Order: sequence, then C-alpha cells, then structure tokens
Amino acid sequence: MKRILLFIIFICNIINAQRSDFNTIDFTRADNIAELNANSSLNNLPALAYKLTSKLPTEVEKFRAIYTWVCNNIVGDPSQHNTVSSMRRKLKNDSIAFMNWNNDFRKQAFKKLLKQKKTMCTGYAYLIKELCYLSGIESEIIDGYARSVDSNVEKLEDPNHSWTAVNLNNKWYLCDATWSSGYMISESLFVKEYNGGYFLAEPVLFAKSHYPLQKKWLLDDTLIQEDFVAGPLVYGETFIQNIIPFSPKKMNIQIKKNTEINFSLKSLKQISNKNISLIKLSNQNEKVLEIYDIKSENGWIQFKHQFKHRGQHDVHLKINNDIVATYTINVTKS
Repeated sequence: MKRILLFIIFICNIINAQRSDFNTIDFTRADNIAELNANSSLNNLPALAYKLTSKLPTEVEKFRAIYTWVCNNIVGDPSQHNTVSSMRRKLKNDSIAFMNWNNDFRKQAFKKLLKQKKTMCTGYAYLIKELCYLSGIESEIIDGYARSVDSNVEKLEDPNHSWTAVNLNNKWYLCDATWSSGYMISESLFVKEYNGGYFLAEPVLFAKSHYPLQKKWLLDDTLIQEDFVAGPLVYGETFIQNIIPFSPKKMNIQIKKNTEINFSLKSLKQISNKNISLIKLSNQNEKVLEIYDIKSENGWIQFKHQFKHRGQHDVHLKINNDIVATYTINVTKS
C-alpha cells in the first residue's frame, strides 16, 4: 500500500510541475498573432518566424504562436501517409533499405510542404523545429511509436510517428502538432480540427499514446515498453479532457464472473461525478454500466463496477460524453 501511495505522489508531482508552470500566461495574444498571419507563405521562413514571435515577450508565448500557426495552416496529407505506411510494410525486414528510401522521400515531402502546405507527421515536426530555431527556441524532432486504434495496439511494430520536444525556461515539454491539427478518416481524408490538448501535454498522459525511440524523451521515466503496449487505449478526447487513466493498468483483462474492478483516474481540471460514466458497446448499441463507491479528492477519481455476466465486454470510460479510455474485459465462469 505504501509503495502504491508513493507512486501516486510521484505522478502528482510530475503533473503539478507541468500544469503550474504557465498557469499565469494568457495565450490570447499569441493565438491572435497566429490567426492574423494565417495566409503567410512558407517561402521565407525567417520572415514568418519574425512575424509570429517578434511582438511576444516570453519564450512560451513565442512557441505558442509558432505551434498554433503550424497546426492551423498545415494540412495532413493522406497520400504521403499511405505511401510511407506501404513502404514500411514492404521493407519491414530491411530497415537500412527503408531508411535510405525514407531519406529520399523526405526531400520530396519537404518540397510539397513548402509549396502546398501539405505534409505528414515528420513535416509538422520539421517545420516547428525550423521556426523555433529561427526564433531562438531550442526544440527537437522525436521519432517513435504512436499507439492508436489502428496501430501498435497489441505490440510495437515499426516506428510510425514524429513529434516535438521543446525547451522552455530550461525545461523540456512535449507536443504533437500532427494530432493537434486534425485527424484522418479511413486513411483517405484529413479533417482539420484543432486539439489543444497536445500542446505542452503532461508527460504521464503523453506517454499513454507516444513512445520514443530514445527513452530520455519519455520524460515520464517510470514507464517501460511492455506497460505502454499493455495499457488502455486513449484518444484525442482524452487530451482535450485532460484525463489520465490510472487503473486498470491493462487494456485486456480476464476476470471471473461477479468480480469487482476498481477504476481510477486523474483529472487535471474540475469535473462533476455525474459527468463520469462507464459504457459497454455491443453491435453499435451503448449500454450504461452501473458504477458505485465513487470517490473524488484532489483530482483523483475512483469508482467500482461488478461484472456479473460472462463474455467479452468492450468497455469505455466516458467523461462529458467523450470516450477517454478503452478496455476489453473477458469475463469467465466463476
């Protein structure tokens, strides 16, 4: 029990350190500057960097203007995404051949980014890094594994994503401009929809869906690769709601009939107990499951549910009507 308590305290310290750093910053001016320069060209990056940052007093506001501009003015390119995914599968047993191909393809991709403002994850991260460099802000492109409904669900396959680490006030923060900018539908259509939850995201939450090739960029150094793959699926809405699922720790759970499961999560903003629900999906029908013993204190929320029926249960945690975590619970005979 003492070990669990210490672990919870450690997570709280990470969260508090991150969330409190910029609580006093109003990003309205930075966002307005990004919007005023919405039609700016990429032909002159130094000029764009100057327009976005010169009138802002702090590093974090400068970075906010850069990040917001990139997310709202660069469009995800399904064709590039599909080309890279296809070649990654084709050369999955020859990593050197894929790297050589990818290096050549990146040159084409960057030309398309500059001319058409269309790209994929590496292009988003590259553009942010360039604009940061021109603005005197230290940043890095992070390559690794993104875990979603479509990839790296049961095991880590190939690295499939890139994102950003930025150094602000001598401290590193994590962002994902690609996922902030919108999302793909059926790998053929990009829908622009800004999600600010990926801006300076909490390391513990970020690590639920991002695992870097270089572990130093986890920032949450308590996570091991096996736990990343085994954990529940989280979504863009999880970042919008600022919810960190804590338990169960695994997505796939096997229990006996009438077993009680404890659910717990950390909420980084105030939510009412009445806006928390547990649902089961079956044949596209949604059934609300009974939850009880709800406890809420200092952002930590706990509740229980007893699984009384055998079978495989596709269970989702919802906050304010948004699904924020998914579990698959196999209930066997008691």
